Amino acid sequence: MDTPILLIELGGVIVGLAILARLAGRFGFSSIPLFLIAGLAFGDGGILPLVTSEDFIEVGAEIGLILLLLTLGLQYSAEDLTENLRTGWPSGALNVLNAAPGVLAGWLLGWEPLEALLLGGITYVTSSGIVAKLVEDLRWVGNRETPVVLSLLVIEDLTMAVYLPIAAVLLRAGSGAGAVVEVLVAVSVVTAFLLVALRYGPVFSRLVFSRSDEALLLSIFGLALAVAGVAERLQVSAAVGAFLVGIALSGPAAERAQSLVRPLRDLFGAVFFAFFGLRVEPGSVPPILGIALALAAVGAITKVLIGWVAARRAGVGSRGRWRAATLMVARGEFSIAIASLAVAAGIDGELEALTAAYVLILAILGPVLVRVADVTGRRMTLREHHRTRADATMVPEAE
Repeated sequence: MDTPILLIELGGVIVGLAILARLAGRFGFSSIPLFLIAGLAFGDGGILPLVTSEDFIEVGAEIGLILLLLTLGLQYSAEDLTENLRTGWPSGALNVLNAAPGVLAGWLLGWEPLEALLLGGITYVTSSGIVAKLVEDLRWVGNRETPVVLSLLVIEDLTMAVYLPIAAVLLRAGSGAGAVVEVLVAVSVVTAFLLVALRYGPVFSRLVFSRSDEALLLSIFGLALAVAGVAERLQVSAAVGAFLVGIALSGPAAERAQSLVRPLRDLFGAVFFAFFGLRVEPGSVPPILGIALALAAVGAITKVLIGWVAARRAGVGSRGRWRAATLMVARGEFSIAIASLAVAAGIDGELEALTAAYVLILAILGPVLVRVADVTGRRMTLREHHRTRADATMVPEAE
């Protein structure tokens, strides 16, 4: 290994990602599509392929996925999960229909049933990371529609906790009685771990908690990696293992962990998205771009409908319904994670390129629609306010 070249390449990649993150922040949209484009540029067939650092980046990408799912789990306490499941299950059940466009597209493209099932998962799940950032940036945390959106995301994330192990087993074992047994084992392991996390999460959190930031960060990071490794060994998926560790933590430990882990997540998360782009042959994207655009259009419409209906059921006003509807559009980390499983299992074909293009389109379109809905809603509110003031100041003419 040529260490100087490795360090130069890694430094260049990370500085490049930093510039893209600043650019995304400047224009107020997600950095995920820019990281994917960077990966396409640095991969085989790109304008500047990496020479020595790709293997190192692959390990960093795996850590990035683990940290993305860990921080996602940290956002949910046991009370959040049970309350959101109780109130949001009707809309959550309807939301499953968002898998249909992907499954149907896979079937129309003549793909194998398993590939179509994977594409269904990719079209189903909204990017919790992008939604959380948009809600925070736009200061919508206290809005009436925000709990509705969070309920849908919680149900999606828990669905992924079951879906990913099943997909991993099927990718490895195919069909048959052996695969059925392995699927049952994987689902049982996830269910048992989730129940233990919900029941004994406070005890686990007290054991992990430390007043030392250094000790707490090392404890949580080490546990997440260890549990992810055990989960991978049990054919459950490392990402799901990290997600369950995050759910198990609650109270002060979870609150402190979110701020401590976030910088690591941002670094390795950027590497994760860039690495996925590295593995996509740029020349494979143009032939499927039309399909990706059509699938993205359908996916955006179905998510908007689900968000609108869910907010309407909760009694949210028109402006809030549009905010909830547009927040659901973006796709991101889970969609890439599903495609990464397929690539790791050796599935060839168009799935990887189609996922990259699909996520790229909706990771850009989602935040744009959210901001359009926000600006439009503000203008409508301002017009209504002026109209109300004008009506109040009108004096009836004397007869």
